[in-house]
Amino acid sequence: MRAVRKREREPGLVLDEVPVPTPGPDEVLIGIEAASICGTDLHIRRWDEWSSERVQPPLTLGHELSGTVVAVGSTVRDVAEGDYVSAESHVTCGVCFHCRTGRAHMCEQTRILGVDRDGGFADYVAIPASVVWRNDRSKLPPEIACLQEPFGNAVFATSTQDLAGRAVAVLGCGPVGLFTIAIARAFGAGRLLASDRVPFRLELARKLGADDVLNFDEVEDVPGWFDSHNEEVGMGVVFEMSGALQAIQNAFQIVRHGGNVVLFGIPARPATIDVAESLIFKNLTVTAVNGREIWETWYTTRWLLEHGVVDLRPLITAELPLEQFDEAFALLESGDACKIVLRPNGVVT
Repeated sequence: MRAVRKREREPGLVLDEVPVPTPGPDEVLIGIEAASICGTDLHIRRWDEWSSERVQPPLTLGHELSGTVVAVGSTVRDVAEGDYVSAESHVTCGVCFHCRTGRAHMCEQTRILGVDRDGGFADYVAIPASVVWRNDRSKLPPEIACLQEPFGNAVFATSTQDLAGRAVAVLGCGPVGLFTIAIARAFGAGRLLASDRVPFRLELARKLGADDVLNFDEVEDVPGWFDSHNEEVGMGVVFEMSGALQAIQNAFQIVRHGGNVVLFGIPARPATIDVAESLIFKNLTVTAVNGREIWETWYTTRWLLEHGVVDLRPLITAELPLEQFDEAFALLESGDACKIVLRPNGVVT
């Protein structure tokens, strides 16, 4: 079968021919119908410091996937051939304190599809039956079903806040930031403002419901801009989704006293915060969020998408055959794209 692989410890990816994996006793084999590219995949392709320390080649990338189960292991009982599924990318241990107390998303032994074990940029992938999520094909086509995994990150982040009627800022309009904008609008946010430096992303933010957007490269006084667009009152909830150090600083400057800051973006190096002035004296509530709750977030995610509360289709920039993966990655690197979906079977809607 074909697979997009990190073959060597160097920048770049290759399309390899590899054997179809044989599922273990507790695994299933999925014929991939759609797999979307994530920022993590870009890091692995670039072979930056994080990926070079984490990833062990050879490895098939891809952790946002959907497809059909074509074979099941001998001990699998709750997944059957023909099931139309997606996957929770975090394969947890099941026996640690966090897993046993309903917090599997905090499992310290987590192995991630496409990072720690082979993923879904391929014709087939074998994964544990324990991370399989069934879909309704009549409600979620493959290109949307594969987005449930990253969309769940934004669902989890927004679920930590009461957004109805509140002034909300989203800093960073990458895919998860844009998901957050769509959810915040659906959940009744009052004034919704967003910032980024990429015009393409800012236009998508408007389409998804942002009342106004800021290209922070064009304004010297970012906190002043947010104040002037919110009746000179600080924002009630600020979602920092980029990880940029300046955006983290801005988050604590633009939030009102007694407000909430949600930190989701991962900074490339340690961030410095004046704890007294930025947190204590402002009486802030700060929430750090990573991943999704397994499986509670998935139920909310499915409801939002199946009932049309949130429409993710405007965020799909392109759907390309698997063999055009280089074109897909280049498009993402250009900044003129949001989510790109690879279709191994060549069926592009």
